[in-house]
Amino acid sequence: MPPVSTDSTRERIIDAAESCFARYGVAKTTVEDIAAAAGLSRATVYRSVSGGRDELILAVMLREVQRFLDRLADRLRRERSVPDAVVEGIVDAVSHIRGQPHMMQFLVPEAAGHAHAVLTGSAERILGLCRDYVRPYFAAAQRDGRIRAGIEVEGTVEFLFRIITSLIVLERDRDPDDTRNFLRSYVVPVIVGG
Repeated sequence: MPPVSTDSTRERIIDAAESCFARYGVAKTTVEDIAAAAGLSRATVYRSVSGGRDELILAVMLREVQRFLDRLADRLRRERSVPDAVVEGIVDAVSHIRGQPHMMQFLVPEAAGHAHAVLTGSAERILGLCRDYVRPYFAAAQRDGRIRAGIEVEGTVEFLFRIITSLIVLERDRDPDDTRNFLRSYVVPVIVGG
């Protein structure tokens, strides 16, 4: 059997971490669980992922954010109006995260203590990834006068990130059309103006 490259070993470990977080929860998953799921020794996991469990939590989250952003980029290319892109992008983000058990694990109270420090320390990386994806669409919309001239991509992405997070965490028994109306009334005007 040929030697496994460091990149493929790291991906195998991240795959195993994602699976373990979904199965056991973030709080209960250990590096030993991840090593066993990957079919590797604990020492190999630590050699490949020097930051241990915290680095794996971040890696799983960044991978999922990347997956979502790929979908979002496709949506942004198709959407004709900025209000529709904002509303449907937020609705899709909330739905996507709620539909991913391993992502929801990061938001449950039992994981808060474990994941909070990692998320707090890595929020800028996640926001930066989001900004880089949205920046060309944002610049084109601003250049075409479809969004307010005075807002910046950094603040807008942070604002939308906070809205998405609140909609996920503060789950209300709200019809999807009511959520869309809420977003059109209170979020869209902040970005588009009017």
